[in-house]
Amino acid sequence: MQELTVRCSAIDADGRFQLKHTGRGSDLSPEFHLQGLRPEAATLAVILEDITHPLFRNFTHWITWNLPVLETIPGALPRGKRIPGLGSAEQGIGYGFFRYAGPKPPRGSRHTYRFTVFVLDDLIAVPLPFTKRSFLRCARGHILQQACIEGYCQP
Repeated sequence: MQELTVRCSAIDADGRFQLKHTGRGSDLSPEFHLQGLRPEAATLAVILEDITHPLFRNFTHWITWNLPVLETIPGALPRGKRIPGLGSAEQGIGYGFFRYAGPKPPRGSRHTYRFTVFVLDDLIAVPLPFTKRSFLRCARGHILQQACIEGYCQP
């Protein structure tokens, strides 16, 4: 299997989230740069999770799917279930309700966050309640590749 690599504009060289991509900043979704996409890729999906949340392990902050296959996923995606200008792209429900909701740990604490990018062989019809669990259930058997990138946020 060809290896997928991902870089993310939200995370600096030290692994820290830039303020503008957090809930304490402008809360802008980041840009992603992908390398090694398989030729049969049909769509992309991205999930952001707080993997060190003390109460809810792998707490979902953001989920988007049916993004077009691009080597650069654009940043600053608007809120809404459908994402205008990106074909069939949709956003679901996590900490953000049909929108990107960046890291926002309590002051004085440090949390680690993980973006997972999925490469899929088809469009995915995610049913209510449009959550990570719903997406993963529908994506099963359609995931060609996936890659993760982690960063931390400490206000």
